[in-house]
Amino acid sequence: MAVIANERHKRDLVLRLKRVEGQLRGIQAMIEQDCDCERVTQQLSAARRALDKAFFQVLACAIQAAPPARGKAQAPAERLSHAAELLARFG
Repeated sequence: MAVIANERHKRDLVLRLKRVEGQLRGIQAMIEQDCDCERVTQQLSAARRALDKAFFQVLACAIQAAPPARGKAQAPAERLSHAAELLARFG
């Protein structure tokens, strides 16, 4: 099973998620304060894009760290197949 081993990447990912958390709290406040729906949707879209970036960073980690089959180096087609499987399952 793959984990995020690079400490810088791990720190960057956690910071990104904390910013998204702040965005979501701000959106909640906007809704409670009866802000314009267009402004709320704009902020929701920005939070979704930030989460998508985090998702793709973690997905890239999973693809890069995919274990080779039977101790052999993985062929590019196998890596691509694994990536497609992950995207189909989680994307």
